[in-house]
Amino acid sequence: MRLKDISLHNFRNYIDQTLQFSDGINVFLGENAQGKTNLLEAIYVLALTRSHRTSNEKELINWQSQTAQLKGTIQKQLGKVPIELDLGTKGKRAKINHLEQAKLSSYVGQLNVILFAPEDLSIVKGAPQVRRKFMDMEFGQMSNRYLYNSTQYKKILRQRNRYLRDLQHKVQSDKVYLDVLSDQLSAYGAEIIYQRIQLLKKLEGFAKNVHTEISQGKEALTFLYQTAVPDEQLTSIENIYQNLLKQFADIKEKEIQRGTTLLGPHRDDLKFAINKKEVQSFGSQGQQRTTALSVKLAEIDLMKEQTNEYPILLLDDVLSELDDYRQTHLLTAIQDKVQTFLTTTSLSGVQQELLSNPKIFRIANGKVNLEES
Repeated sequence: MRLKDISLHNFRNYIDQTLQFSDGINVFLGENAQGKTNLLEAIYVLALTRSHRTSNEKELINWQSQTAQLKGTIQKQLGKVPIELDLGTKGKRAKINHLEQAKLSSYVGQLNVILFAPEDLSIVKGAPQVRRKFMDMEFGQMSNRYLYNSTQYKKILRQRNRYLRDLQHKVQSDKVYLDVLSDQLSAYGAEIIYQRIQLLKKLEGFAKNVHTEISQGKEALTFLYQTAVPDEQLTSIENIYQNLLKQFADIKEKEIQRGTTLLGPHRDDLKFAINKKEVQSFGSQGQQRTTALSVKLAEIDLMKEQTNEYPILLLDDVLSELDDYRQTHLLTAIQDKVQTFLTTTSLSGVQQELLSNPKIFRIANGKVNLEES
């Protein structure tokens, strides 16, 4: 998969901008606050219909306008696919091959991207919600079924939490309706948990190989998915569903008292271990960075396995966060494999001998000029 071009209209500080990309490495070069990360964000938004930087979509639209538009052409194995995303006060409209999509979920997955930014180190050492978001965003790109179940789960969860608060404050008294919501939440939750476990097993396999190579065989990386469902019940969707349903029945009064849903995939976590020691708590900063890098590189192979297309890699000022050894491994691993977009304030900190014929875009004050590499 390659992104051949992108057109931005009233997106952030870009009024009208069209860029043609290299199939290899594309470098957005410029000082801070000039717009290079905005370009990377535009690719991310075009792919996933949401930003990795803000949940307020008004921030994506230039302050002088009410709407923004992103267009791109994707080169896939079966040919070129034009895609388009319109952002406005009335929501989002997405098109594939010039045909408007009734649901955004049918649009997501056309352009698959993997973003690696300095804050992605928090995948390892950050709060559990960071890792849950990581799983939902990445697995949702790989599987329409996962995306659908995740969307429905969040919708039912909001309804159930509202109803629990109503029961807590005695605005409502019908606990039968709570049982209905518990049943629905258990059904979608079981699907999510089962699919997370299956995909994490595969991701772990790829990440183990990468980590072994980076650590020169000295370290073994393992994953542990933490959920309220006992291990022996994780063998099938039906078993997980029945267990969640039983647990919801057991803690019904406690949840009403607390006014919130106390278990389910929205409270699960993912732990990483090196040589059987938990990286979050006991790993050095170097080990945490190597783990994050291993996971990100493993995503490339997992996405290729799941979609039969390599994703596009977005590196937002991440090279400056990696030492020479890890930087070398990253650039060697992606060379001639995936189309890459990276932002940097200077190429002096990048091992340029590892950048094979990069296409360099210099950005200043929201203006883009193509440089000779």
